[in-house]
Amino acid sequence: MNVKSTISKEVFSSQDERMLGAVLVKRRTKKKIPFLATGGQGQYLTYICISVSNKKPPQVFITKVKQFEDSSGFVRRSQWTLEQLRQVNGVDPNRETPEFDLQFDNASDQWEASSGSEKFTFFQILYHTCQRHLSDRKPEFINCQARLFPGNSILHSAADSVTSAVQKASQALNERGERLGRAEEKTEEMLHSAQQFADTANKLAMKHKC
Repeated sequence: MNVKSTISKEVFSSQDERMLGAVLVKRRTKKKIPFLATGGQGQYLTYICISVSNKKPPQVFITKVKQFEDSSGFVRRSQWTLEQLRQVNGVDPNRETPEFDLQFDNASDQWEASSGSEKFTFFQILYHTCQRHLSDRKPEFINCQARLFPGNSILHSAADSVTSAVQKASQALNERGERLGRAEEKTEEMLHSAQQFADTANKLAMKHKC
């Protein structure tokens, strides 16, 4: 059983919830702590998880789950409802980077996923969950790759088709222009030859008159 399956079973199934997705993260900026408490729990791994309750109506949660050093178990930490999520920041809309920010009503965190592809998969799950479970006041997704949004893929395909058509038309016009240019050159050569023939004929005619 992989880590995410274990989290789903141990952390969420026991609470009558179903985990939809999770991403392994680490902080990009260190959290400010006023003092260092003695007897700390040491190093740990952090997962950001999306889960939905099995009750009606269903409720969606975003939960930080930690696995501490020398422990095989997982522990719930901070938790928010989906309605409290205000902004999802992908940091760079042009590249598949692992960095992202989550902003809630009362908290904001800067994270880095284990990879850009894992972050994108998490974003896909989060975006579709918002579309399905939130009727209004959806969180803002900024600095995200255009392919995250289903409608944009259609627009981009259409834009690519238009660009391709323009390029083909431009190429056709250039080729036609070249053909016309060659035809004009041939016409000029024929006119020049005809003029030379006329001049020669005229000279012969004048010679015979003499």
